Amino acid sequence: MSDEPIVFVVDDDDAARNSLAAMIRASGAAVKTYDSAEAFLDDYAPEQWGCLVTDVRMGGMSGLQLQQRLRERGIALPVVLISGYADVPTAVSAMRGGAVTFLEKPCTEEELQGSVAKAVAWHRQHRRVESQRAELQSRLAQLSAEEHVVMRAMVAGTPNKAIASDLHIGLRTVELRRANVMKKMGAESLAELVHLSIAADRLADAPR
Repeated sequence: MSDEPIVFVVDDDDAARNSLAAMIRASGAAVKTYDSAEAFLDDYAPEQWGCLVTDVRMGGMSGLQLQQRLRERGIALPVVLISGYADVPTAVSAMRGGAVTFLEKPCTEEELQGSVAKAVAWHRQHRRVESQRAELQSRLAQLSAEEHVVMRAMVAGTPNKAIASDLHIGLRTVELRRANVMKKMGAESLAELVHLSIAADRLADAPR
């Protein structure tokens, strides 16, 4: 994955696009510009992150349609929508579609930079959560069904003898499964395993 965020600016008006890009670059951010939503979609790579700044009304695909297309593709790039013809229904549609901010043209440099900073911060946190989720899912996927059962009992604080009795297996089998659980989950203590289990449950419920 790229380590640095990129602000993607999409606007079919050359002057507006250049103005937006200049204001964003003034904050020190890296910017890539496109004259259409289609051009952006053709060029965008999933490993790129940051945020998208796009006009609502454009020739061809609109900003709202571009936002919808990103959702359909499972791309979590946050969107800042800008329009010179703002109205309440459009703004509501944009926010319901997941837009971070809806700005009216002409927006100030402070408004734009603040919206971009907010969007980039959201995407940074989202990537962190997704990375943690993927790592824990990878560890959990290594466990057999029987080891999953033992791990749940371990996390609940059930003693080995009770686990053996409940599962109708030998104590040695429980000990072997416990050892496998600790190794596969990368936990060096029961406390760490409990922490990982809680984190896995929390991340499973976290919005994507």
